[in-house]
Amino acid sequence: MIGVVIPVHDEEQLLGACIDSVLQAAAHPELGGETVQVLAVLDACSDGSAAIAEAAGIATLAIDARNVGQARATGVRWLLDRGARWIACTDADSIAGANWLAAQLALGADVVCGTVRIAQWDGIHLDAQARYHAHYQQHDDHRHVHGANLGFSAEAYLRAGGFPPLAAHEDLHLVRAFERSGARISWSSRPAVHTSARLDARAPEGFAAFLRGLL
Repeated sequence: MIGVVIPVHDEEQLLGACIDSVLQAAAHPELGGETVQVLAVLDACSDGSAAIAEAAGIATLAIDARNVGQARATGVRWLLDRGARWIACTDADSIAGANWLAAQLALGADVVCGTVRIAQWDGIHLDAQARYHAHYQQHDDHRHVHGANLGFSAEAYLRAGGFPPLAAHEDLHLVRAFERSGARISWSSRPAVHTSARLDARAPEGFAAFLRGLL
């Protein structure tokens, strides 16, 4: 079984599109019909996110941590308990490509660190966009780490010790633990994910904060 974890905190505006894209990726023919269990971890949600996830037919798990690292760790643990051999992580404001899961698995690695593409710049000044493109490596052998596009085997995750309960950079800390454990990491741009360019951060030091720093 393949598992997908989506941490959610008040994402009713974007969650439906994210789930639709993940379900499309789960139906990719190169997966050979393997079961894909999609889980939304609803962290202190006060909007309609739960109803959107339930209407889409995916599993939900409600917590009250207000902590993305804890949300991801709780979701991964839930999926591992149900027999997942591979876990893919994305974010509720992101859109997975149709080949997202198939491309991760085709790389044959213990861990896949993928890149993200900006779906729409939403009026962010052209100078800031230029600074982003000058910094970002949209190619294989990059060294970016995104919770919105990260996959790993169950064995590698358990060996590395799992997501730390951090409010930000939990993905980076996990990848560093993968490196220390000797995991085979593929730094690939092939698994495609588009993410939003919003500046109102859910994680205080996450991708939105990085974009704000370019302004």
